[in-house]
Amino acid sequence: MDIIVLLTQTLLSITLGGLLGWQRHHMGKSAGFRTFAIVTLASMLVTHLSLEVFSTDPARVAAHVLTGIGFIGAGIIFHKKDTIDGLTTAAGFWATAIIGMSIGSGWYTEAAIVTAAIFLLLIFPDKKLLK
Repeated sequence: MDIIVLLTQTLLSITLGGLLGWQRHHMGKSAGFRTFAIVTLASMLVTHLSLEVFSTDPARVAAHVLTGIGFIGAGIIFHKKDTIDGLTTAAGFWATAIIGMSIGSGWYTEAAIVTAAIFLLLIFPDKKLLK
């Protein structure tokens, strides 16, 4: 792997994942900048690894990343009385992993556009829109 590509992908992963994590932290959620940045960064690296090392079947690695993140996300969701808490953060984890996979595949523009779209969705609270 070219060191410039690795540095670019690393910085972009930390920036995009961190942005979404910052928003979650700003909303008072325990998973924040570091957690989201790590998910994005690790997903980026495993995707790049799967393309370079396991090139005969890279989709297999991608499928396992999404399954693993889904498992982590399930642990974030809590049922409290009449509400469910953590669902948006869990969805954010899953989306952040896909953003990292996009970066690892070289889809930088796509990853940035989707991150911006998710960020916009996160800054508009659901409850105020429904009233």
